[in-house]
Amino acid sequence: MPLYESQTIKIYNSLSGEKETFKPINDGYVGMYVCGPTVYSNVHLGNVRTFMSFDVIFRYLKHLGYKVRFVRNITDAGHLENDADEGEDRIAKKARLEAIEPMEVVQRYTVDFHNILNKFNFLPPSIEPTATGHIIEQIEIIKSIIDNGLAYEVNGSVYFDVHKYNETKAYGILSKRKLEDLIHNTRALDGQSDKKNPQDFALWKRAEPQHIMRWPSPWSDGFPGWHLECTAMSTKYLGEQFDIHGGGMDLKFPHHECEIAQAQACNGQSPVNYWMHANMLIMNGKKMAKSTGNYILPNEIFSGDNPHITKAYAPSVARFFMLQAHYRSILDFTNNGLLASEKGFYRLMDAINLLNDLKTSDSSTFNVSEWQQKCYDAMNDDFNTPILIATLFDAAKFINQVKDGSATVSAEDLELLKQTFDIFVFDVLGLVNVAKESSGSDQLSAAVEILINLRKEARQNKDFALSDKIRDELAEAGIQLKDSREGTTFTTN
Repeated sequence: MPLYESQTIKIYNSLSGEKETFKPINDGYVGMYVCGPTVYSNVHLGNVRTFMSFDVIFRYLKHLGYKVRFVRNITDAGHLENDADEGEDRIAKKARLEAIEPMEVVQRYTVDFHNILNKFNFLPPSIEPTATGHIIEQIEIIKSIIDNGLAYEVNGSVYFDVHKYNETKAYGILSKRKLEDLIHNTRALDGQSDKKNPQDFALWKRAEPQHIMRWPSPWSDGFPGWHLECTAMSTKYLGEQFDIHGGGMDLKFPHHECEIAQAQACNGQSPVNYWMHANMLIMNGKKMAKSTGNYILPNEIFSGDNPHITKAYAPSVARFFMLQAHYRSILDFTNNGLLASEKGFYRLMDAINLLNDLKTSDSSTFNVSEWQQKCYDAMNDDFNTPILIATLFDAAKFINQVKDGSATVSAEDLELLKQTFDIFVFDVLGLVNVAKESSGSDQLSAAVEILINLRKEARQNKDFALSDKIRDELAEAGIQLKDSREGTTFTTN
């Protein structure tokens, strides 16, 4: 019996705003589409976090025995500089600035994207289609929407008629926005736009003479609108209705809203049963932005070559850090957070490494079967990785107790522990058991810990002069001690 028959998943559906029991359209099969990157620059950490969330979901669904077709696209054309169908194509602009071909830009940053995801130990999707590889499909969808009276052509460009669509369907059903409010908050057209209404969006844009990326169509030589590609590729590979559509919270409106409208206009039905959105990543409490310097690239985490971090971190440490927050929560990326995650990651790996050396007994003082189900319960509750990680640490504590002789484990339970850690740490969370590297930073930590212990002994002996001297001289060296009920920790300036 496949595991999915005994494990019931609840998914927070952005469409309903509630957790719903997951029931795929076809028993045992899952179709999942996730909006991929626009490949005009190095993939940023916020993208990585979103893709990581769906990598874990993909891994867990596969573990439960579902046959999953996971489609994640590459946007290599049609994504203009803003959502008002204005400005240059982002890839074409990069090509113009660097005096190279647009497909050179696409190739460079697609390779970068794959390299970064490989370092983070992502599984590849089942299919990774490109926008430029599906121009014909996009043109056919536009023809259908025009035939259904929900799009119009002006001067070689084709626009989706949002107002006409909204007469029978609800534009804004996903983002919970009303068309009346959108109209009220939108500036009037300046007379130079071909659109009937500002809320209408492009399905096809006529290319200006200088526009490099262009294809022939019944309306003009031009290029497809950004929203259209995902409708074309998701329906081609997953069908007119499929199970899960994922992406970042920033794509909910207008991108995903437009996808729903396009699919309804073309196929007459809502395309997706469960809409899932990963929340944003901030840094040091502020929005990440190159313009302010509050920014870090994934490779800079691995090299330590960024002023916002004090050392290099292994990819699995960074992955562990990101998975300690639920995918629907805002995650604040900080050096202190990474340092804490690094300690936790290696503490977990140390416990796993002890498993082969534990002595077994006739019985266990820890209910391993119940603990294993708690691991499943965490993932079944909208893929709650932070609860899963906390549950894994419960067993790590038990492992250390067995090692110290204060707890016992049976041979059967020890085998179940090993299997469960393999499943959830490596197969589901996608972590890699990397060795802790010795570095100057590690040696500093070890030296400070020695001084912390000496200070603790001095305080126990009521030698407060020595205790204060250790604290003050460390402070002069840029090392701040912080006392709490859990013990003493330190930070460096």
